[in-house]
Amino acid sequence: MVERLLGSMTLGLSAKRLAALFILLFVVACTSREVVVEGAFPTPLIDPVPVSVGILFTQEFREHELIDDATGRGEVSWRVSTGSAQVDFWSTLFPAFFQNVVFINSYEDLETYDVDAVLIPEVSEVQYAIPLYTSVKVYEIWMRYQLSLVEPEQIMDADNKTINLENMQAFAEWPLTAYGKTPTAFMQSDVDAVNLAAVMALRDAGANFITSFARVPGVMDWIENPEVAQ
Repeated sequence: MVERLLGSMTLGLSAKRLAALFILLFVVACTSREVVVEGAFPTPLIDPVPVSVGILFTQEFREHELIDDATGRGEVSWRVSTGSAQVDFWSTLFPAFFQNVVFINSYEDLETYDVDAVLIPEVSEVQYAIPLYTSVKVYEIWMRYQLSLVEPEQIMDADNKTINLENMQAFAEWPLTAYGKTPTAFMQSDVDAVNLAAVMALRDAGANFITSFARVPGVMDWIENPEVAQ
């Protein structure tokens, strides 16, 4: 009787340990990854466009995140914060691309600085692809922007002394796409691979911006006569 009892207790402990192991494996399989994108963004060597531009990064742009809750799919969930890297990257590119750049942070900035137009970048879409069932850490990220050029008066709410984008009418607006991929499968971690893919996507966005800007409808007319934006 005692031997049976001891055997039953041993079996119970083993079952509990096995159950705990399964739970642990499930939690690990359905865990999440968080990435705050960081990277180096060299200043491009180009002839600047001879205009004065205000750059407005909205709060949504500064705090942009890609969130993929994959719990229901039994996969890894991702939170990829690109906002800080977005600001770092475009704050490096725009001053090199335009002759004069002012970063607009308030209504008072619009009153104080004389700019020909205000450029407002927005992230409209981000998608990513990950290797689900292999150890090859090659990740891909697609980004889509919407950029707008507006006259400063279009976003100035004089009554409330604030910046208001709700009813602005841009004289030039266009989409911009970007693609990034980890250049090697031998990354140290999934987080490193996603970070690098995002950095590559940002660099691609910059290259596309530089090569396509002059072809945007309305832009060349504005460059030739920045005081009369149509």
